[in-house]
Amino acid sequence: MKLDINGVKMVTEKKISEVMFSLLSPDMVRKMSAAKVIIPDTYDDDGYPIDGGLVDLRLGVVDPGLRCKTCGGKVKECPGHFGHIELVRPVVHTLFGKEIYHILSKTCPKCHRYTGEGKKKTCPHCEATLPEVKFVKPTGFYIDGESLLPTDVRDWLSQIPEGDLRDMGYSPEYANPKWMILSALPVPPVNMRPSITLESGERSEDDLTHKLVDIIRINQKLATNISAGAPQLIIEDLWELLQYHITTYFDNETSNIPPARHRSGRALKTITQRLKGKEGRFRYNLSGKRVNFSARTVISPDPDIEMNMVGMPYIIAKKMTVPIAVTEWNKKQCQKLITAVEYPRALYIIRDDKRKIRLIDDAEMRKEAAKNLKVGGTIERQVIDGDIVLFNRQPSLHRISMMAHYVKVLPGKTFRVNPVSVAPYNADFDGDEMNLHLLQTEESKAEARYLMSLELQILSPRYGHAIIRPQEDQISGLYLLTRDGVYFNKKEATELLYESGITEIPKPDHKNMYSGKLLFSQLLTPDINIKKTSELGQTVVIKKGKLIKGGIDNKIIGGTLLEYIFLKYGPEHTKDFLDKVTQMGLYAITNIGFSVSLKSYNLSEKADKTLDEMLDTMNREINLMVEKYKNKSLERSPGLGLKATLEGLIMQKTSETRHLVGNLVDSDLTLENPSIIMAKIGARGSLLNAIQMSAIVAQQTIRNKRPKRGYRGRILSYFKPKIMAAKENGFVFGSFKKGLTGAEFIMHSMGGREALVNTAIRTGRSGYMQRRLINALQDLAVENNLSVRNAGTSIVQFIYGGDGKDPMLASKAEAIVDVKKDDVDTA
Repeated sequence: MKLDINGVKMVTEKKISEVMFSLLSPDMVRKMSAAKVIIPDTYDDDGYPIDGGLVDLRLGVVDPGLRCKTCGGKVKECPGHFGHIELVRPVVHTLFGKEIYHILSKTCPKCHRYTGEGKKKTCPHCEATLPEVKFVKPTGFYIDGESLLPTDVRDWLSQIPEGDLRDMGYSPEYANPKWMILSALPVPPVNMRPSITLESGERSEDDLTHKLVDIIRINQKLATNISAGAPQLIIEDLWELLQYHITTYFDNETSNIPPARHRSGRALKTITQRLKGKEGRFRYNLSGKRVNFSARTVISPDPDIEMNMVGMPYIIAKKMTVPIAVTEWNKKQCQKLITAVEYPRALYIIRDDKRKIRLIDDAEMRKEAAKNLKVGGTIERQVIDGDIVLFNRQPSLHRISMMAHYVKVLPGKTFRVNPVSVAPYNADFDGDEMNLHLLQTEESKAEARYLMSLELQILSPRYGHAIIRPQEDQISGLYLLTRDGVYFNKKEATELLYESGITEIPKPDHKNMYSGKLLFSQLLTPDINIKKTSELGQTVVIKKGKLIKGGIDNKIIGGTLLEYIFLKYGPEHTKDFLDKVTQMGLYAITNIGFSVSLKSYNLSEKADKTLDEMLDTMNREINLMVEKYKNKSLERSPGLGLKATLEGLIMQKTSETRHLVGNLVDSDLTLENPSIIMAKIGARGSLLNAIQMSAIVAQQTIRNKRPKRGYRGRILSYFKPKIMAAKENGFVFGSFKKGLTGAEFIMHSMGGREALVNTAIRTGRSGYMQRRLINALQDLAVENNLSVRNAGTSIVQFIYGGDGKDPMLASKAEAIVDVKKDDVDTA
């Protein structure tokens, strides 16, 4: 240890230039071993570790009160030490089978020289005929049909010259292939495979210890048989058994090998199983861990809280704590929290010496603790309104699956979320659960506030358009409010503005009445000028912050206007606008009234008659096509057979019919119908929903073709065989309002099943694809000069994204135009 001139310890900094992975040679195994393990047992009758056994005290300690014989440490101090087992006969390391085969097939069995790449019949060095080497997974090697023993393989590998090993890419000093044949097996430290005591008082050993017991027993049996001069056949059988135990010790899911099992029949979890896969050490314990200061419960909607808030139940707020550093400025406040009787109060004090003291419900003790509170200490208080938290919903598929919210402590047992803010989480309120993480350090709070706040994520980082935007009822409300002919008296207008957070009322604009357009305009700043076509095809005009023409729908509010405000005024202003506009939309829909009933899907008598005619025409045309097909007079489509042509024409006809029915439903129900309003303004649903509810469910498809699987010559036994008409092949004439027949219901279920299965498959595939992409791209970072580099500082992109732009801020709201005089109705 070096000291500087003031007697302070000097820190020596060292930089790691490289990390090398090597094979363990038998000598290295023995050298790093603290004990040779020879007894296939663990504890004696008194429960004390047996010397030379698998829990020898030289390998570390897991029992309290005992000390390690190698380092002298107790349970929490001893890091654990490796031991080793001397194998009587060498065995092949199961995980290097392919490597050994590669070397054997590229070297000469006579002179042991490297023969080069490609298949050769004779050795270029000694001209001996090269035999065929065969590899049977996991550890079987054959030369011209004869089995090679591990000793033969080791002899072959050890006779390859060092130069030839280097030519094949192996380092003789660090990764000599002969070490792939094991003669000394490392035994992991005890704390890597601790035994547990069951309720009955019996000890239960770890799976690795179980396996090591088997290895030692067979090794001893093999040694006994060799020294007793047993027949070669028995020795080879035991040798093979030793190979089996070592193979399953490394990997208990090796192909062609039955897994080793407990008496109960459960397969043992050995080294490979511990490490690999979702439940393995890396993904389960390192990449993802359980954390403190987190809560999880069901989410429910609350449109009355601000969009960047999360309603936290009292039960959680009282249990979780936030550390507060005691300073001269907040000392009195901290003392108040310590002496407080009710929520919010301090639950812990952390002293200067890092000792944590739990505050109990004793007024005197709390007063004493407050009196002794010193600057520099820390208190941990319950969660209060305004604390910043991270909110997350799984699966986390993009960065905005986790955002920062501010706490609002509320009664109930669910997290309350403003419906506007759930789109980035892809959450709904049908039982979704979400995670809340309470931040503990000032640095994490600052990062959350300035990088992860919800208002900063209004525009999606993927495509630059608004992802946090008014939804469903709010859009319907805004449309009902701003469409032509909607007026309010002073009382109604005052209430609506007050609910929306506006405290000034404008002058009436129509015979002492206030138009919905005027009230909506109170949310806009005077310098907003927009002209845009809405979802309904209307021209919407906003001039100098006043909505003059057109009704507000999803395309205007959620696209153009919101993006324009965000890019022009920034996140805080946009958040304020969103909070007000959503309240206005909800108040409007509540007071104007908007509901859908079964009546909304009633077609007129005239439309019903037209529908029947359309379906009749379709049926006749399909039957005519089928007749032509049977007579072989149907004109074939290019590249298709006669039946494929018929199927294509029928699908085309059913599709045309659905399109015509769609036009009929649209014109008959009109824009006065609530279901059509919702679909057309982009609030919820589509015209297809209205068609299926009021007119026909139409053709069901499986893999874009009419259903065909079922009974021979027909889909259901209910039908006559070999009929190719619409009804018998998946066309549903019924609507959801009228109801489906049994056969139609089954056809509809067949189409629905395909959609469900496809969704499940796509979810799994896209999840795995994303995982692979994340692993491949996780080390990429944007440098200060905007170049994208990997962990080795190699340039992946000279300029991030090719243009150096943030996708979130790269879009320009195309609606920013000067509104001309002609656009305004003067009537």
